[in-house]
Amino acid sequence: MDHHERREAFARALWRVVEQRGVAHLTLREVAQEAGISHGALQHYFTSREAMLSFAVDPAWEQKSLRVRRGFQELGDKPHPRDVLRVMLTEMLPLHTDARAASRISAACVLEALHNENIHARARDDIAQGRVVFEQLICQAMADGHISPTRDPVAETNLLLALTGFTALIELDVVEPQDALTAIDQYLDRLFTRNDHSTRREEERSR
Repeated sequence: MDHHERREAFARALWRVVEQRGVAHLTLREVAQEAGISHGALQHYFTSREAMLSFAVDPAWEQKSLRVRRGFQELGDKPHPRDVLRVMLTEMLPLHTDARAASRISAACVLEALHNENIHARARDDIAQGRVVFEQLICQAMADGHISPTRDPVAETNLLLALTGFTALIELDVVEPQDALTAIDQYLDRLFTRNDHSTRREEERSR
C-alpha cells in the first residue's frame, strides 16, 4: 500500500476502536494495536491523537456523502424537496453499521473540539456548510411553492438540524430508530403542508 492507503487503513482501525471500545480508548497505542503495527510505526503517519482524529473525520464525512448520493439516485430525476431533505436527515442517523461507525467518529470529533481550537474550527465549518445546504433547499422549496411563504427559513433550518439530535437518543436506546423516522416524517409533513389561511392570503394578493 502507498502512504495514503496506509493512512486510510489506520483511519479504519481508529473507527473500530471508537465503535467497539469508546472514545476513552482513542490513543495512538490502541489504534496501532488494532491496526497490527507498532506504536512507533504509527507515529510515522500521525504525530498526535489530534492529527489521527482529524484525518479519520474525512472518511466519515465521505461515507455520509456517499450514502446521501445513493439515496438521491434512488429518488430519480427531479425529486420532491421533501424527499431530498428526508434522505439528508436519515442518512445522518446511526441506522446501520456503516452509519454508526461514522456517527461515533463525528461524536468523538465534537468531544475533542470542546477542548481543541483546531478541531473546533474544522467541526464548526463542516456543520455550518451543511446548514447552508439545508437552508438553501428550504428557501428553494418556498420559492417553488412547496412550503408556505409564511414560514421562517432560518427557524425551519434550525429545527431540521435539531432532528439530527436523534443520533444520541438512538445510540443510548432512548428512542427506537423507527420512532425517530416517524418523527422526521411527521415534521416534514407539517413543513410541506400549506395551510388554508396562507393559501387564501396568496390568492387574494394575486387578484
